[in-house]
Amino acid sequence: MTAPQHPDIAEAITRERLLHDPAVRLSRPLAEELFDPEFREVGASGRLWTHAEMLAALGELHGGADGPPIIATAFAGTVLAPGLVHLTYETVIDGRHARRSSVWRRDAAGTLRLFYHQATPVPGTGVRTEAPSPPAGQA
Repeated sequence: MTAPQHPDIAEAITRERLLHDPAVRLSRPLAEELFDPEFREVGASGRLWTHAEMLAALGELHGGADGPPIIATAFAGTVLAPGLVHLTYETVIDGRHARRSSVWRRDAAGTLRLFYHQATPVPGTGVRTEAPSPPAGQA
């Protein structure tokens, strides 16, 4: 029998899934409710995103209205301290597989917000993780 999930973990998973919803990604006010003002992300490309950069770009990134959907699975969570939750999960976006890690923290008003996120590509799934080899004879 599995132990019941801590309510903070369940809330973080629900809020993480909201960030995958095109309606939320296309609405700055809805998205802003989910991000901590000190938010940072290290994307699968290695790019560092700030709070302002992510809010400005979110609707244009994968998972938006015209882009491929974000398929998220294998959620697991740990309460690190009161009001601080670490989530891990996996995504497939347009055939690219990534392992993801998020840290959610409660603000002074009691709202759980995304503080940090990192995506790591899974090799061999359509995401280049190293420079391509030069053509034969051009090394």
